[in-house]
Amino acid sequence: QLQLVESGGGWVQPGGSLRLSCTGSGFTLENYAIGWFRQAPGKEREGVSCISSYDSSTYYSDSVKGRFTILRDNAKSTVYLQMNSLKPEDTAVYYCAAREHNYYTTASWDYDYWGQGTQVTVSS
Repeated sequence: QLQLVESGGGWVQPGGSLRLSCTGSGFTLENYAIGWFRQAPGKEREGVSCISSYDSSTYYSDSVKGRFTILRDNAKSTVYLQMNSLKPEDTAVYYCAAREHNYYTTASWDYDYWGQGTQVTVSS
């Protein structure tokens, strides 16, 4: 069974950093576009950052641009989301998702596999 496993969430003070990891269980991520999404209580799920498999082109939402970096390490079949200068409004459950396609989209319904989510809390 194909599964995605996220790790790296936790609590951090404003201005701090966290690195989330997304690994495929039962499959490698090399041929999948990967998206990171987040959902805060009472809000819709939003696309935060995505990366294609073909040319590693990337997308960042305006709210995280300049602070977050998405990277893929095909040798480890892992995609990372490095989050710097975190703000309280970044607090959410973060999900990684894999799309059976070379290119990403920012629409959650285009993704085929989802992880269980990891909580990120930014507060003082």
